[in-house]
Amino acid sequence: MVIKVFIASQSGSTAIKKKQQDVLGFLEANKIDFKELDIAANEDNRKWMRENVPGEKRPQNGIPLPPQIFNDELYCGDFEAFFNAKEDNGVYAFLGLDPPPGSKEAHQAAIIQNGEVPENDQADENIGENEADKHEESVHQTIEPEETTKEEKEPEVEDEEEQPVTEEEDEEQPVTEEEDEVDES
Repeated sequence: MVIKVFIASQSGSTAIKKKQQDVLGFLEANKIDFKELDIAANEDNRKWMRENVPGEKRPQNGIPLPPQIFNDELYCGDFEAFFNAKEDNGVYAFLGLDPPPGSKEAHQAAIIQNGEVPENDQADENIGENEADKHEESVHQTIEPEETTKEEKEPEVEDEEEQPVTEEEDEEQPVTEEEDEVDES
């Protein structure tokens, strides 16, 4: 099985270029065999890609844009589907490949397939539980508060003018002429 990634080497869109780089970079970094097929330089590649993207996966304008990903003849998805699979640690399933042993995706697949944690991973989980128990115990230990000095509790005020206005001071009502006449009487 060969992963085919349809790209456009002569795209004017920086968004498309970034998406293509992201897909190709991920495949290279994870040593996944793939074939890069340029739709800008080869008309046959462009036609094949457009004909083999399923109708329900096409954008509203009907023309699928690169990158488009296939596993041989089987359509995997576009960049958005790839990105979502990557975020969910499901790229190998997205590509129709078996995940490498020891990967998060292989672990998840084993749980789904067997309904239980593989034996070699149970030891790791028990270690994690012991670590969590130790942490739990240390959190519940009584911690004696340190005594604080008066200076730490109440900072000294140097000048009254620098004090912020309190809500009570802010809510003072202005005196009207009538109230002023009443006060003078």
